[in-house]
Amino acid sequence: MRIAIVGTGGVGGGFGAALAKAGCDVTFIARGAHLAAMKSQGLKVLSPRGDIHLVPTQATDNPAEIGQVDFVLFCVKQWDVESAGHAIKPMIGPETAVIPLQNGVDAADRLLPILGKNAVMGGVAQISAAITGPAVIQQVGTFMRMIFGELDGSRSARGEKLLAQCQQAGFDATLSDQIQTDLWMKFILLATNASIVAVSRQPVGPLREDPDIRPIFIAGAREVMAVGRAKGVALPDNAIETVMGLTDHLPPPQRPSMALDLERGNRLELPWLSGKVVALGKELGVPTPTHNVLYAMLKPYIMGKPE
Repeated sequence: MRIAIVGTGGVGGGFGAALAKAGCDVTFIARGAHLAAMKSQGLKVLSPRGDIHLVPTQATDNPAEIGQVDFVLFCVKQWDVESAGHAIKPMIGPETAVIPLQNGVDAADRLLPILGKNAVMGGVAQISAAITGPAVIQQVGTFMRMIFGELDGSRSARGEKLLAQCQQAGFDATLSDQIQTDLWMKFILLATNASIVAVSRQPVGPLREDPDIRPIFIAGAREVMAVGRAKGVALPDNAIETVMGLTDHLPPPQRPSMALDLERGNRLELPWLSGKVVALGKELGVPTPTHNVLYAMLKPYIMGKPE
């Protein structure tokens, strides 16, 4: 199975390295010092699940060099979705599946007009990992799951093939017939947690235990759920209990990628997280007071640390 990883950060690097170790033909697309180090030293993933060091690592900054692949794990930042979507066209064959694993809920919709209906599946990545140096990725905790499925809910042969490869690679995987629900369940958690952790500059552990802050997690999650339902997404009645249960089981030092980007002075994915909740709330007539505040407090940092 030929797999291309577009965006070799914590998500792409973590899942891509596991699939490569399991015998898949994986090529990583990256740039700069990260790419140079992968070529010269090999990609390292340091994890409580067990370290992986891929030597050699197949890596390039040019998707056209790779040729057609079976799967593309599409892991770029949200602001690069359209440009990267156009760049990967040389890798797309008639049966290729592109699986967006971004934070947020709209990456697949944005790729459809670029790549076509047959090429795009839906995907959810659940892993806490980040680049800590050129060609080095550190995972926090052992939880690692990928959920993917056809956008129309059908169970496809290509989905079954990827499921088997993921299971062989040793991480949790689900071939879903309700990928929109899965995307929004993650969005309820992440849109809320990412902004609260970023605003407070503290990891999730002490925040979820704080009696003054925990209700903010719950209020934010309820707003996202209300927006999702108003948009027509089927969400279970126990969604908030499920999301808070997941939050309670996150590793205490865990910080979502947006919080790490804020600390590093990098651009933020805020418009696709709390910003998306606020925008959809206005469009659909759903009040989102918690996310209005979170979005406003982080808005000065959207393009990185203010000068």
